[in-house]
Amino acid sequence: MEKVDIGITEKNCSNVAEMLNKLLANEFALYTKTLNYHWNVVGEDFYPLHLFFKKQYEELFDIVDDIAERARTVGGKTIASLKEFHKLSILDESLFGEGKTAYEMLHQLLHDHEAVIKQIRKDIDVTLDKYADAGTSNFLTDLIEKQEKMAWMLRAFVVKRVAK
Repeated sequence: MEKVDIGITEKNCSNVAEMLNKLLANEFALYTKTLNYHWNVVGEDFYPLHLFFKKQYEELFDIVDDIAERARTVGGKTIASLKEFHKLSILDESLFGEGKTAYEMLHQLLHDHEAVIKQIRKDIDVTLDKYADAGTSNFLTDLIEKQEKMAWMLRAFVVKRVAK
């Protein structure tokens, strides 16, 4: 395969790809957890939450794919096994369990999105300032806007549940 020559050192490209793989692991964990909750939500809000979770996991699938493609764009390889995703993710998989109330599902997803948003915020600066990669910094800036909107939507549901 042809070497990547995009004006960023090979070492910096490698570091950016590694950073993107950690983000990929977190987004894949969010995708899986959201899919799980889509399948397992019960209660009076079943139907609207079932549809809401579907919209969110579809958005997360696109995010996962975009991150993997960005890692490949800078010359990296993408992780692709559940073992690798689990190893690199900062999200707590033990909280995937069945028997959660709809409120607990929403609250957990909100917490996870906010954790990912905080990490992306740090990564934006590192990619630009340390690795001189404006493209990935811009990619992450666009991504954080999507994540913040998803968190806002979750927050709106959590407020509804608390108000009841």
